[in-house]
Amino acid sequence: MTSLKTIKLSGILILHLLLLQQCKPKPEKTSEIIYPGESWAVSTPEVEGLNASVIDAIHADITNGKYGLIDEFLVIRHGKVVANHHYAQNYDSIAAHYDTTNWMFNYDHPEWHPYHQRSNLHSLQSVTKSINAVALGIAIDEGHLGGVDIHPMELFQGYTQDFTDPRRKAITLEDLLTMRSGINWNEAAPYESDENSCIIMEKSDAWVQYVLSRPMREDPGTFWDYNSGVSVLLGKLVSLSTGTRVDKWTEEKLFKPLGIKNYFWKPTADHEVDTEGGLYLSAEDLARIGYLFLHKGKWNDRQIISEQWVAQSIKPTVGDIKPGDSTSDSGYGYQWWVPSTEPFIFACNGYGGQFLMVAPEYDLIVVFNGWNIHYHDYPLSSFDALKDRIIPAVKK
Repeated sequence: MTSLKTIKLSGILILHLLLLQQCKPKPEKTSEIIYPGESWAVSTPEVEGLNASVIDAIHADITNGKYGLIDEFLVIRHGKVVANHHYAQNYDSIAAHYDTTNWMFNYDHPEWHPYHQRSNLHSLQSVTKSINAVALGIAIDEGHLGGVDIHPMELFQGYTQDFTDPRRKAITLEDLLTMRSGINWNEAAPYESDENSCIIMEKSDAWVQYVLSRPMREDPGTFWDYNSGVSVLLGKLVSLSTGTRVDKWTEEKLFKPLGIKNYFWKPTADHEVDTEGGLYLSAEDLARIGYLFLHKGKWNDRQIISEQWVAQSIKPTVGDIKPGDSTSDSGYGYQWWVPSTEPFIFACNGYGGQFLMVAPEYDLIVVFNGWNIHYHDYPLSSFDALKDRIIPAVKK
């Protein structure tokens, strides 16, 4: 027969064990990464830890024209859309003041810009360069092209180049990626000017040959000079090394795994691909590119592009650059912008106000699409909205 004393001791022991169990540190909950399927998950700013009044204020400022001509404003936090605004602009009326020649490289023709044939596919302009660099990185990951230290200029067989200047052969793949090729190029002139090398290239019948025909001006790797022509060369290198035209390569290796089904990519006059500015995507699909990089090249259980390439792409290999659409000094990686601000942000920037911006520390992605090509002196900069307004709206 059990004594009363034994029962009391057993009860004390059980209580003691329960107290010890409660004192043990609980394992931290691991937040599940939510990847979009056919569409993004949807939430609200407040649920995802953002001050909704700040997002509403940005939306109001866009509506009131303080950011200029903005077409789309998208905010994603923790893998969920918390703001997704589309703004109707009368581009037919706006274009009437300018040349409306029906040509895909006429930036004032409303059938071609900013939307493709009035669909939801928005011109990305130089954001194309960043996505093209992702396609190149996948080609390198798969062994189709050597690393960034190779000297690629001699790979352009069938084109005319002046190799009597030894600096041309000295150009590395990384020099092209970081826009330090040393090729003589003028993209500082307004895009309306015929002195702009990019505009001359776009009006030519042979883009790759035009870039390769430009003389050398600097030693490769020593001087940063914004050059859309080198992005054309990078796209051609993807085609040459993989045996697949770069648009189809990108579709198969990047777009399909990410669930991007609809896109348009401008062809050039000689049936190449405009890899310096010719890609069109929806804002929601552009955000998938940012989400891939936010998660270091991984999508669901698949490594789409190596973590190493992602890290190098968003590393400021070149520093202290001032983008034309921004008041913020920036660094430059592998065709990606890395603003020199705290906290860390990396971005794709495009002519007219195309911005894909990622703040990894805050699990934030912001997309702005706009078409501010004739007037730039607006009170507020969409490029600075993430840093100056949205990140401060994160609740502590």
